[in-house]
Amino acid sequence: MPVDLNYLRDRLPGRRIEWFDSIGSTMTEATRLAAEGAGHGALVGADEQTAGIGRYGRHWHSEPESGIYMSVVLRLPFGIETLPLVTLALGLAAAEAIQKTTDLNCDLRWPNDVLIGGRKCCGILTHLETPAIIAGIGINVNQESFPPELAAVATSLRIAGGRIYKREPIIAELLLAIDSYCGILETQGRDPILRMFTQVSSYALGRRVEVDQGDTILRGITAGLNSAGYLLVRDNHGKQHQIIAGGVRPCS
Repeated sequence: MPVDLNYLRDRLPGRRIEWFDSIGSTMTEATRLAAEGAGHGALVGADEQTAGIGRYGRHWHSEPESGIYMSVVLRLPFGIETLPLVTLALGLAAAEAIQKTTDLNCDLRWPNDVLIGGRKCCGILTHLETPAIIAGIGINVNQESFPPELAAVATSLRIAGGRIYKREPIIAELLLAIDSYCGILETQGRDPILRMFTQVSSYALGRRVEVDQGDTILRGITAGLNSAGYLLVRDNHGKQHQIIAGGVRPCS
């Protein structure tokens, strides 16, 4: 069933909402709107993406009318150095919105994955289009299954909760939570975001992980986040590494 725009506009009065039956990528359209001057909080969403963008340019699986595929224009007084912290704030917002609307508990895997039962249900992508930040968020809501290459690592709220969920309440709560957590980052600084992410993420501290860095695999134990929002990992020889990018996965 298509998203009920009247519900969203009633819950989010005054917010610009552009919604498409089908689109290549909401990130691309949100970037275009930002360049044209769209205000803070402007939302671009779609019932289907034909060229959804994941991290590192990967394709984001966007089954029609089954997930939340959206991008938000954020006009915040931050530069490129704050982008990792914005990503953490968005992860907190997504986890809160999912828990509030479904009662499903989420885990956060640095830097941009929301997990349920160890499997990914939500991904976040941010990039800076001066002077705006474009935040892309995809949530698997009512998918019953996934392609073979994703089946072992992905889940949906429907699979996890055993029932179908309306997308509109999740979208509304997510946008309100984004406003809240980005407001905390803007007014109180980075420390509350770092503290809250560390509290709710099983990956931030004391987790044995492997980090795919392209040509090498780093194995070690997570040692928290630094002030910039990057993950610290202590390798098997006791050397501490700052992880700026790379796929983080659990290992035995």
